[in-house]
Amino acid sequence: MDGGHSHSSSRNSDSFVVKVAEEKQKWPVSSSQMLSHFATSGLSVAVATAITHPLDVLKVRLQMQLVGRRGPLTGMGQVAVQVLKKEGPKALYLGLMPALIRSVLYGGLRLGLYEPSKYACNLAFGSTNILLKIASGAFSGAVATALTNPVEVLKVRLQMNANQRQGGPMAEMRTIVSEEGIRALWKGVGPAMVRAAALTASQLATYDETKQVLIRWTPLDEGFHLHLLSSTVAGTVSTLVTAPMDMIKTRLMLQRESKIVGNYKNGFHCAYQVMLKEGPRALYKGGFAIFARLGPQTTITFILCEELRKLAGLDAI
Repeated sequence: MDGGHSHSSSRNSDSFVVKVAEEKQKWPVSSSQMLSHFATSGLSVAVATAITHPLDVLKVRLQMQLVGRRGPLTGMGQVAVQVLKKEGPKALYLGLMPALIRSVLYGGLRLGLYEPSKYACNLAFGSTNILLKIASGAFSGAVATALTNPVEVLKVRLQMNANQRQGGPMAEMRTIVSEEGIRALWKGVGPAMVRAAALTASQLATYDETKQVLIRWTPLDEGFHLHLLSSTVAGTVSTLVTAPMDMIKTRLMLQRESKIVGNYKNGFHCAYQVMLKEGPRALYKGGFAIFARLGPQTTITFILCEELRKLAGLDAI
């Protein structure tokens, strides 16, 4: 029994060393592999987003509770019941189309840029340690968000607007631009980039590192159980890291929609005002909804992405 376990550990340790040794040769890839790489990333995030979208709507509603004042907060269950009673089940899918478009673009870039960034770090520093993985994740998340912020603004506006204008997302987009100017599409881009950098760094670096640790020290090998465990750890860590930034981003993007919101100058000012007027715990408004959504979303994204990569003939993340 001990000999078997020793053999298994040795095998996993050897495969870990081989994986690290081959890491330098993973990039660059052909144009067809590049397309598959970004497509599998975008598709996996889009599927996870579609499944967890109702929780995202509830999260935004929870984050906009008692703006500018303290008081007892309504729980996620109560908010869900209120939304269903007053607006019907369709309200849980408000902003779904922009969310899916954003998922394909943002998700494809956020996950897709991670490996090239890691490869660049390997060339520059001769290593892909945990700090460089965090840096690679932060870079890919920030770039992806800067490019797709208008779709995120549109999504959160629609999620707070039960009485959507005729014409749907395009009419909402035209209204934002005509009433607030083109710059309004980049409202909250600073905190959104910080959040995305923190999310991608915590998600991908944690997932990547957890996988390597589990492969090295347990009998687990590439497959469903390894991906499930690693993605669960990644989802938990990323929720704890990003919840306050997510709340600040939502408040900034909805400044015009919520007439009672004070005029936040930037992310730091928003955080200060929220803590001053609503208390420090307010930074975690909607925190349970974020965890309830981001945990399963992370798990679904990574498990599906790994399977799609396998079908496309790509290496595991």
